[in-house]
This record gives sequence, C-alpha cells and structure tokens, in this order.
Amino acid sequence: MTLLNTDPFALPDALSAKSDPALIDADRAHFAAIEQSLEVTIADLRDRLDATLKAPGGIDRAAMDHDEEIHRLGVRLRTLRRYTPDLCLGRVVGTNGETLYVGRLGLTDRTGARLLLDWRSPAAEPFFGATHANPMGLASRRRYRWTRGRISDYWDEVFTPEGLEGHAAPDDQSAFIATPGSNRSPQMRDVLGTIRADQGRHHPCRFTRRPRRRRRPRHG
Repeated sequence: MTLLNTDPFALPDALSAKSDPALIDADRAHFAAIEQSLEVTIADLRDRLDATLKAPGGIDRAAMDHDEEIHRLGVRLRTLRRYTPDLCLGRVVGTNGETLYVGRLGLTDRTGARLLLDWRSPAAEPFFGATHANPMGLASRRRYRWTRGRISDYWDEVFTPEGLEGHAAPDDQSAFIATPGSNRSPQMRDVLGTIRADQGRHHPCRFTRRPRRRRRPRHG
C-alpha cells in the first residue's frame, strides 16, 4: 500500500473557496495522524504475523489457536494495506464541541486515542441518522468524496447557528435521511452500498475454516 505523504485535499479550481485553510487544516492534521497510525499498525501486524508463523504450532487446541491467530492477523493486515486515510467517510461535530471521524474501520493511535469510529458502532449513528428535526446532538456533519486516495470534494451540513463557524456553505445535496427503515437519498445509498460491498468482500468469516473432526480409530 502507498500512503499519501501529500496533501489529502485535491480540490479543483472550481471549489477554491473550500480550500480555505480555516475550513480544512484540522482535517489535514487528523488525516496525517490516521496515515501515521496506519503505517505503525501495519508494521506491527507484519512483525506479529512473522513471529506467529515462526512459533511452534503445538497440538490439538493449541494448534487450532495458533492457526486462528495467523488467520486473524493476516486478514487485518490485508485489510489495512488496502487503505490510505480514505478509510474516513466523514466527521461530525457535537454541540459539546467534540469532533469525531467515522470510518470503514475503527482505528486508534498508540496512546489509545480514537482516530476513527467504526461506521457500525452506536457512536457513529448520528453521522447517518441526524436530521434537522432530530440533530441527535450534532452541530455539524461533513462528508468527503475521495478520488484515487485524495479528497476531490466535501459537503458540510449544519444543525445549529454555532455549526456555521468553520464550515463551508451547507450543501442540500449532502443531506442524509434519518432512520434506518426510511428511504435514503441516492448519496446515502451509495455510501452504505460501498461500505457493505467492501466489508462483504473482506469479511473474516468468509475465510474461516471449521476444524476437521478427527476420526476415531475403529477397533477390530
């Protein structure tokens, strides 16, 4: 995998107003932290996988645990190698001022600080569910469009007067529709469809093999 090591924003000239550092510098810093965490995590997983492969497998239950650990580390390593900071789908800012970034996977740095919330976690629900009728504690929400590993556009949606500060002009086309059971906008269906297809292709359960049962010896 080739990580960014460059500006994550590649906005066209027509969107020059969205290139204002006041609007995107905080994102730049966060994506740099995500990139660094990916590099460290991938290197750590690679070392752990190599060490596990070289370790004795044992017998019976120990052998099964050894094989499962190799499988788990391998799946995680292959998954992370596929991504740059384009793991990130968007961010939300709460009325309490807290900013949370939502991603295809959860990710932390070495100190345990949360860099990305897994999109399936309850804490990520407002990113998909908040509406102006029910903001779910949000002041604003931002969604990114990634093109070849860099951001080619983004949209801001605000829910409070305070949310207008530090955001691009709200774009009605970025609005999400609230409840999981309701009809979603084409944009939301694209977001969810992409994530689910991606997760389905690489879900660990699809590669898990059940251990074979040993046949009991027959006695004459």
